[in-house]
Amino acid sequence: GHSPTQLSGGQQQRVAIARALVATPSLLLADEPTGNLDTQSSREIMDILSGLNQDGMTVILVTHESDVAAVASREIVIKDGQVQSDRATKPGSQAVEA
Repeated sequence: GHSPTQLSGGQQQRVAIARALVATPSLLLADEPTGNLDTQSSREIMDILSGLNQDGMTVILVTHESDVAAVASREIVIKDGQVQSDRATKPGSQAVEA
């Protein structure tokens, strides 16, 4: 086996996602899941998260990267602790009125 320090950033993220899924949650919180990854690994992680969402899991993702946020079906922008915007980004998605 490999120790966590021997795994690439993308491999570590995939392991973290797998560990989070062991308990079959209905909600997955992902805080900057692509923050330290190269473009290819970021795409793979986002594909995994998108697939989980398409399979019915709610995925809440925190990111500062606009290309990562663009994958989401809903985008909530928070600045200085206040909701700046809440918009549906894909057909069939719903924003919530504040």
